[in-house]
Amino acid sequence: MDRQEIFDYIQKKYNIAPDYPWSSSPEDAVLRHKDSRKWFALFMNISKDKLGLSGNERIDIVNVKCNPDTIASLMQTRGFLPAYHMNKEQWMTILLDGTVSDNKILDFIEWSYELTVKKDKK
Repeated sequence: MDRQEIFDYIQKKYNIAPDYPWSSSPEDAVLRHKDSRKWFALFMNISKDKLGLSGNERIDIVNVKCNPDTIASLMQTRGFLPAYHMNKEQWMTILLDGTVSDNKILDFIEWSYELTVKKDKK
């Protein structure tokens, strides 16, 4: 599943389109709640070596918010890494290179959406 397929799914499910807030990184996108503008997913294209992986090829990733216990248990699983450029206790990075199944990626994005809902909306 590539990022456009994820964007299409999120658009259909939540009526949310990606936001591209950085002119210096025009391919990086954020998915935000409509009411609070809180992020629930950050899509980036970065060099593998920035993630501690071998090589300097660029790779698509998504950062999602997650329960700290879940993050700890997933760090030994291929395709899941400590969050790049985010709080590593509450966020994790998922590789969008086919390592993680499409259903798992969507599940984690949906959980992140729920974890970032405005407190009075829960």
